[in-house]
Amino acid sequence: AIFWFFSFARKERPRPVGGRREQKMKIIVDAMGGDNAPGEIVKGALQAARARSDLEIVLVGKEDEVKAAAAACGGLPQGASIVNATEVIDMHDDPATAFKVKKDSSMTVGLTMLKNGEGDAFVSAGSTGALLSAGTLLVKRIRGIRRAAMAPLVPTAGQGLVLVDCGANAECTVEYLVQFAYLGSVYAAKALGMEKPRVGLLNIGTEDSKGDQLRRDTYLALKEAGEAGHLNFIGNIEAKEAVKGGCDVVVADGFSGNVMLKTIEGVGSFMGRELKGMFLSSLKTKIAALLVKSGLDAFKERLDPDTIGGTPFLGLQKPVIKAHGSSKARAIENAVYQAAAGVKADLAGEIEAKIGLMRTER
Repeated sequence: AIFWFFSFARKERPRPVGGRREQKMKIIVDAMGGDNAPGEIVKGALQAARARSDLEIVLVGKEDEVKAAAAACGGLPQGASIVNATEVIDMHDDPATAFKVKKDSSMTVGLTMLKNGEGDAFVSAGSTGALLSAGTLLVKRIRGIRRAAMAPLVPTAGQGLVLVDCGANAECTVEYLVQFAYLGSVYAAKALGMEKPRVGLLNIGTEDSKGDQLRRDTYLALKEAGEAGHLNFIGNIEAKEAVKGGCDVVVADGFSGNVMLKTIEGVGSFMGRELKGMFLSSLKTKIAALLVKSGLDAFKERLDPDTIGGTPFLGLQKPVIKAHGSSKARAIENAVYQAAAGVKADLAGEIEAKIGLMRTER
């Protein structure tokens, strides 16, 4: 549910800036992860394969089931293949150990392939905790990065904001938060094409004296980075101003970030229901709805789960994308495009180049 708002990675979006390769990108897809696997997962991944000639799709899962799902949507196109995996990690498995216990699961097999250089990126709608654990221990973090962070792109009044972290790290240190600022800034600039992304520290006020000791110390460290020209740090930012488009990257511990994200999600759901009820309340309002239909459709499009891509685990050595658990075909297709954007932007290389700037004595 926390990935409900990532509607910015669709194929019709401008191609990411940066780019390190012209050859095909091999995207490994966990065909058995998520509530609608394998049917919708396979369908979405193959839609991406058919839409873009620069993608090669590898579907990992129970071979017979994946083949049947592929046949139901026209068969495997050129550039798509299947790798057999006999087990599935589900939501009841211990996320910390599931990938070790189920060594032939689609998630474990796929991430191992990524680790071994048999693919460029990995996409899964499976267990978030299991994916984070497996990604960290199999693919591994970039040398010097203390914690991988989840960084969804949230719709705002502006071009959207990267919220980092949104749940992977509930308790943080100053060093973690400073690294999150760099991770989010690199992702926004290199994969999403935001010029000099504005970085704000989520806080209860804008003054530098606001917040607890962690926030005050982090503010000073980020201010130093901003003054040195390493980040475009704009200071503390309140959640309400961030949603209005006040910054491009919001830095938060995973607890605060998750609360912010789910609050936005709830408000969006509430507003959608209220608007629908208002426009269907009478003949006059139904006529009014017809007159503003295009605007309503555009609003709905931004909040529709089927238009969602996913969120990257920033800080890993290769792109790993978490799609929401209830993903349907369109969401998986967009998650594949988001994975490709991470590959093109060479996020790991860009982040690794800035490791020396992320150190803090606080």
